[in-house]
Amino acid sequence: MIDLVSVLFPILLVDVLNPVLFAMLVFAAGSNRPVSNSAAMLAGHTLAYFAAGIVIALGMEQLSHRLANPQRIDFIISGLVGIGLLLMVLPTKKQGAPEAAEPEWDLTPLKCFAFGAVVNFIGIPFALPYFAVVDQVLKADLSVTGSVTVLTIYNFCYAAPFMIVPALVAISGERAKPFLEKINGFIGKASDMLMPWLFAALGAALIADAVAYFYRGAGLIQF
Repeated sequence: MIDLVSVLFPILLVDVLNPVLFAMLVFAAGSNRPVSNSAAMLAGHTLAYFAAGIVIALGMEQLSHRLANPQRIDFIISGLVGIGLLLMVLPTKKQGAPEAAEPEWDLTPLKCFAFGAVVNFIGIPFALPYFAVVDQVLKADLSVTGSVTVLTIYNFCYAAPFMIVPALVAISGERAKPFLEKINGFIGKASDMLMPWLFAALGAALIADAVAYFYRGAGLIQF
């Protein structure tokens, strides 16, 4: 389990460095119900992410017909995800974080929850780090309960940094908005600078893991 955590933590750092969700939460924080709306949007996004992880895991299981131990298909998936990450780096252009505009309609917690979930589901095909997480969990050969627990903890850790938005709004009210917008801008700039390197490093590691399996019969990451 410790080895699995050491693998998932760097992927989590790549996954969290995404300005889109933070911009959405800042947007919700500017509504007439800032705390409940931003919290509901984060909850919808996180629950959708967790559900998608379960679906991805089931799909991978059916596709690969894995038995008890990691098999060739797991490393093929790792290699393909790694190649995808490297390809994503090539056309990367520097773009700032999305501007958090004032909402133009009456937001409610239910609408924000649904919006957060829908945005997450739309982005799932491009969430390559999350595919890598599910693949590593499957290769760890955990029980069903263990796998679900790991995905639950991962999603909680993913959501934790974004909880700052409803927390700051609850504590400071309107005074928190300028500060949140500054954080939003900082995350966008950090994402522009670090994401290509992090994606490249993660992609190279996954490709190396797959190459090692086909070369010596065992991946670089052993559980």
